[in-house]
Amino acid sequence: MPDHQTTDRSALRGDCAQCFGLCCVALPFSASADFAVDKPAGRPCANLGGDHRCGIHADLRAKGFTGCTVYDCFGAGQKVSQVTFGGQDWRTGPEGHARRMFDTFPVVRQLHELLWYLTEALGLEAARPVHPDLRRALEETERLTRGTPEELAALDVAAHRQEVNVLLLRTSELARAGVPAPDGKPDTGGRPGGNGKSGKSGKGGNGNGRNGKAGRAGKAGTRDRRGADLIGARLRGADLRGVSLRGAYLIAADLTGADLRDADMIGADLRDADLTDADLTGAFFLTQPQVNAARGSAGTRLPGSVTRPAHWTAGG
Repeated sequence: MPDHQTTDRSALRGDCAQCFGLCCVALPFSASADFAVDKPAGRPCANLGGDHRCGIHADLRAKGFTGCTVYDCFGAGQKVSQVTFGGQDWRTGPEGHARRMFDTFPVVRQLHELLWYLTEALGLEAARPVHPDLRRALEETERLTRGTPEELAALDVAAHRQEVNVLLLRTSELARAGVPAPDGKPDTGGRPGGNGKSGKSGKGGNGNGRNGKAGRAGKAGTRDRRGADLIGARLRGADLRGVSLRGAYLIAADLTGADLRDADMIGADLRDADLTDADLTGAFFLTQPQVNAARGSAGTRLPGSVTRPAHWTAGG
């Protein structure tokens, strides 16, 4: 089995106590269903205190800042604050310090997201044939995160993502290959695809079909639903075992009681999707922001890499 040191992701979880509130300053947002007000990049959120902590953290949803509750820096905030800039915050640094810090943060955030996926891939026994390549990619990505602000500013993140994505696609193929299809036979379909991108909203890929019917994506030969437009789709009780949903648009989809075991969830947009009583046991490349953006219940089964959001308990 993969060793714990290889698969530990504790450093890839946001630690606000070690960060200078970078996501509350560096990133822009617009007044919408996700945010109550407009804020340009580089301007501190009005709710950010002098201690770099959010003054309404416990009431973000109630006060119209749902977007903040579904965001995760994957530990990039504390890396940039404590490592890249040596613990000097953006309020007290020399001229130009704040801008360099704000420009660096999104780059490191993307790299840390890749570290999350690569670390998870190394924990998948079925992906053992590509473990050496995954480990090299992990080490290289970690090395890049420790670059200087100047080196990070010059980094072609898109090119590096593409290199890593080739490995993640192969990992997905291997992990899903032995999952039984509804006809009881192992899936031997073609390779999954997609670009594997995952931003704040979790979107990615290209749409290819709207309002899919329950069970359709689970039929033999339709295991590849990358980029599928399933906005508002009625997928109650659907058999989606081992399906590639990378980059799929599942906004407000009804996935009540759906079987999502061993599905590839990278970049799937789960905003307001109903996961009540759904089974995501073994689903991989699923992140906390995706889960936080969805609705669920006490009966929703999740992989151990993510936790049940508090608002699910409050009302699903």
